[in-house]
Amino acid sequence: MTNRRDFLKNLLAAGAGMGLLSGVSPKVNDQRDDGLFFDLSLAEWSLHRTINSGKMTNLDFPRVAREEFDIRAVEYVSTFFKTTKLQYVSELRNICVNEGINNVLIMVDGEGDLGDTDNAAREKAVENHFKWIETAKYLGCQTIRVNARGHGDSQEVARAAIDGLGRLSERAAHDGINVVVENHGGHSSNGKWLAGVIRSVDMPNCGTLPDFGNFTIGEGQKYDRYKGIRELMPWAKGVSAKTYDFDEQGNETTMDFHRILKIVRDAHYHGYIGIEYEGSRLGEKQGIAATKKLLEGVGESLSRGR
Repeated sequence: MTNRRDFLKNLLAAGAGMGLLSGVSPKVNDQRDDGLFFDLSLAEWSLHRTINSGKMTNLDFPRVAREEFDIRAVEYVSTFFKTTKLQYVSELRNICVNEGINNVLIMVDGEGDLGDTDNAAREKAVENHFKWIETAKYLGCQTIRVNARGHGDSQEVARAAIDGLGRLSERAAHDGINVVVENHGGHSSNGKWLAGVIRSVDMPNCGTLPDFGNFTIGEGQKYDRYKGIRELMPWAKGVSAKTYDFDEQGNETTMDFHRILKIVRDAHYHGYIGIEYEGSRLGEKQGIAATKKLLEGVGESLSRGR
C-alpha cells in the first residue's frame, strides 16, 4: 500500500510537473526576453532600516519595488506584517494586483525553531507556521522560507529538523506551497549539513534558498561560500543575492559574483534571484540599485555562455 508520505510525494511531483512547485519559473529557456537566465525579485529585507524607521510599511513595499526599481516580483518578511488577518492581507493583495506585482515568497522568522530538539517546542513551531502557509497561498506566493535552527550537536538537530520540516512540508503540500530553508546561521550555514537534511526529508516541496552570504556557522567558524552554494543548488526553489558593498567598477567586494552566478546557472536554475542588500556604506536604495545592475550585467554575460 502507498503510505501517506509516498502519496504526498506523488501529489507534489505532479504539481512540479506543471511548474507549480519547482524553483523553475514558467520561462525555462536559458535565453530569456531580457537576456537573463533567471528572473529578478526584491527581498523586503533590503529595506529593513527604512521600514523599521517608520518611513515605509509592508503595504508600501510592492509599489516601491515597481516605481523605484522597476522590479515586479517581491519577497516579503513576516515580521513586517501588521497582522495576518484577512482584511490586512486582502488590502496587500489588492495593492499587488493594481501594481502588477508577482508575490514570490514570505521569509518567516520568529515562529520557533523547526530543529528544536524538544518535541513539544518543535510541534509548536510547526503549528506557528501554518498561518504563513495560508497567507502565502492567499497572496499567490509559491513559497515560505523557514529556519532549521536548534540547539544541540549536528546529528541531534538534524534529526529534529528532518521531523519538523517534514511535518510542515506535508501541511504545506495541501496548499501547493513550497517550504525552503535558507543557510541562516548555526548548523544551517554548513552546506553539507543542510543538503543532508533536505535530502532526508525527501519531499518535492521541501528545498533550499541558497543565500550568497550567511555562511558563518558561529564562533568565527565560516563555511566555504562557493562550496556551500554548490551543495545547496540541487534543491533550490529560490536564490538570495546577498550584497554588502561595491567597488568603483560596481563589483561586490566580499565575493565573486561571476563565480557564484556560474554555479547557479550550471545547476540549471531559472527561477527568481532575490536582491537582498545588507550593507551600510551605501543607502538602502543605492545598494539595491547597485545589486540589480551587477546581477543584470553578470547574468547577461553568463546567459551568453561567457
